[in-house]
Order: sequence, then structure tokens, then C-alpha cells
Amino acid sequence: MDEEIVPTGNPDESRPSALVDADTQVESFRQTRNNRRTELVEDYVELIADLIDHDGEARQVEIAQRLGVAQPTVAKMLKRLASDGLIQQRPYRGVFLTDEGKELARLSRERHRIVEAFLCALGISPETARIDAEGIEHHVSAETLDAFRVFVGNAADAEHIK
Repeated sequence: MDEEIVPTGNPDESRPSALVDADTQVESFRQTRNNRRTELVEDYVELIADLIDHDGEARQVEIAQRLGVAQPTVAKMLKRLASDGLIQQRPYRGVFLTDEGKELARLSRERHRIVEAFLCALGISPETARIDAEGIEHHVSAETLDAFRVFVGNAADAEHIK
């Protein structure tokens, strides 16, 4: 079996890794599965918030168009979001966020902003950073997000000093 190579911090050096203990590995996979489950919910509430900010409301057809999915897919997810207490649907009006939905959207936007700023600070183009942040934002821990925030703040301070 091939040995896994683990970065040492120096791009020119790597060392074979030992197998991670089972409990640690289980927790890693559990966290990843949980992140995947919440990713879709967060994407929906974030998009709904953006549409409400832009258009005053979010309509199912617009959500489907922007997510690139069929309207029945959106309808199914909206039922789930409503049962989770994140949205309210009003007949002939559209979709609106509850206070809980607004808070989740705010937190999702903030994570996205931090990850995108971090990627830009690394020299990634703004367009690529925006696209990549859309996936990464759902999979970083609070500890990692805080490190990104500090790094971005330090990079901004360094850029300001120049």
C-alpha cells in the first residue's frame, strides 16, 4: 500500500504519515458528512437572503434558475426549510426568511466573505476566489475560520503600511 505523504510546512520536504487512530478518523468523516448536509441548507438561505435584499422577495423560479436546478427540487427543499423554521412561504408572494433563517444567512455570508478574502490575500484572482469560497466556506472549522480572519487582517494591515 502506498504511504500517505504529509506536508511538513516546507514545500520541499514531506514525510510519510502514520495511520490516524480510528476515533480521530471517524470524527473527521462525521464532520465532513455533517458539513455536506448543512451545505445545501446554507446555500439556499444565503441565496434567499441575497434575492430578498435585491428584489424584496425570493421566488421559487428565481431560486431554481440561480442554483441551476429544477423547480420541483427547489419546492422540496423549501418545504424542508419551512419545517426547519428557516423560511416562510406566502401564497402568490414568495419566500421570506424567519429570524433564524436570517441569522443563518448572515453567518453563511460572513464565512463566505472571510474565505474569499483569505483566498484573495493569497493571490487568487477575485473570480476564482469567489467560486472556490462557495465550496470551502461550508467545510472550515471555527478555528480555521478564525485563522483565516487573522491572516486577512494581518495582510490588510501589511498592505496598508506599504
